[in-house]
This record gives sequence, structure tokens and C-alpha cells, in this order.
Amino acid sequence: MQQAIAIIDSGVGGITVAKEIMRQLPQEKIVYFGDSARSPYGPRKPEEITRFMMQIVRYLMRFQPKLLVIACNTATAVALEQVRAVVSIPVVGVICPGARAAVKKTKSGVIGVIGTECTVRSQAYDEALKDLSPKLQVLSQACPRFVPLVEHGDFHSSHALQAVRESLAPLHQQAQGKSMDCLILGCTHYPFLQGAISGVMGSGVELINSAEETARETSTVLHHHGQLAKSWEQPDHHFLCSGNPVLFQRIAQEWLNANIQVTPVVWHSPKYV
Repeated sequence: MQQAIAIIDSGVGGITVAKEIMRQLPQEKIVYFGDSARSPYGPRKPEEITRFMMQIVRYLMRFQPKLLVIACNTATAVALEQVRAVVSIPVVGVICPGARAAVKKTKSGVIGVIGTECTVRSQAYDEALKDLSPKLQVLSQACPRFVPLVEHGDFHSSHALQAVRESLAPLHQQAQGKSMDCLILGCTHYPFLQGAISGVMGSGVELINSAEETARETSTVLHHHGQLAKSWEQPDHHFLCSGNPVLFQRIAQEWLNANIQVTPVVWHSPKYV
């Protein structure tokens, strides 16, 4: 039996990472869990997010994955080390890969970060970026309206564009005269809004999506452990979600440009405790 790469997100956002892993590692099987019933994670307390992550990780271990990707910036910021402490398989987050990608691209040394309230408050990107290059200037802005738009499939509308304009206005003010040339999409939901974000930020700001670098790290880790799939048969991916499977399927299929089946997961407790 082929062991899978398990991918966790607070909802559909991690599909952006799954798509890139599927592109770079087409022979690998994926088991994806989107916790859309409890999305967004951004306004929640770190201990609550950590509890959710532990619950999902325990659930996914029944699939015997060989590697776990936390494809949620918020969960990576607050629970990555806790998850690593309780599983015996490699765990990859999305913040360090995103930071590496931005450092490779910036010429001015001024990097913007947009994310959920929890991610921005944690300063996880600030620390990751300055660990790589201490002289960088980091400008951060929380954009709490973005994840609900994506989770409801409302990312092509004029309403979404207006929300992007209003949410990014404070960052524009911060960036005036500072030559910001890169903006990290510090939430895996945000690439769904990439067109609107790019239009608002302008051609002088390159948007950084951590998916490509995360997929590259996944490949490197699997190669190091001698666990890259040898078979080139089409893998049988498995998608699960805790919320509305029909809406999740519609959004995921549009992003992946593929037909998928989504299995709903209902926790035993109605309060998900």
C-alpha cells in the first residue's frame, strides 16, 4: 500500500499547497483534511487552534501517512512544534518555506506580510525572515476578511475586490517611500484572491506564495528519508472536510481543475471538543 502525504488546513486554503505538491510530486498520494466547519482559525486563541490540530492529527494517523504538511500559516505559527512532538513522521510547515521564497526574491530588503490576526500577532514571519536576513524590514498587516470570502467561494466578486482594497489600504500607508518589492501571502487561502491582491498592490510588488517552496521542502524531506514513491501509477487522492462537502468540492475542483470526491467528517461532539 502506498503511504500518503497528509495535508491539514483550516479549510480549502491548503488546496493551493496540495496542487503544487501534486504538480512537483505527481506520483505521490495525498490525504487532505480541511477543517472548514471551524474555519477561520485566525480569530481563535492559540491553545484552541493547537487542540484542533492535535485532534485532526490523531484522526489522520489512521491513514498511516509518511509525512505531514501543516498547510495553514496560523496552525504552523502556533502548533508546529507541538505536532512534531507527538508524531514519529516528518512534519513540514509553510512559514519557513514562505520566508525563504521571499528572501530569494527581494532586492530592496523590504518585505510585506499579510495573514490572519493570529499569524500576524505571532510575528512568526518576522522571526523567520530575520533569521535568514537580519537587516530585512518587514511590514505586516492582518486581513481577517479574506478567509471567509474564500471559504464561501466568493473570491471572484466585486465584493471581494472591495474587501481586498480596504484591507490592504493600511499596508499601502505603511509602505509609502519604503520600496517594498515583495508581499508574502501569509495564509494559504490568499492565493484564491491573488488576482485582486496583485491588482491592488501593483506590478512593482511580487506576490510570494509559499506553496512552491513547501512542495520543494516536502520532496527534499522524502528524498532524505528514502520515501519518495517509486510507482508512477496515478495515485488515488483522498479529500476530507469537516464542513459542507459540496461547497468544499466545488471550490477545490475549480482550483485543481480536476474532479475530486470529498468525504465529510463529523466529529463525535457537536462542539468539536
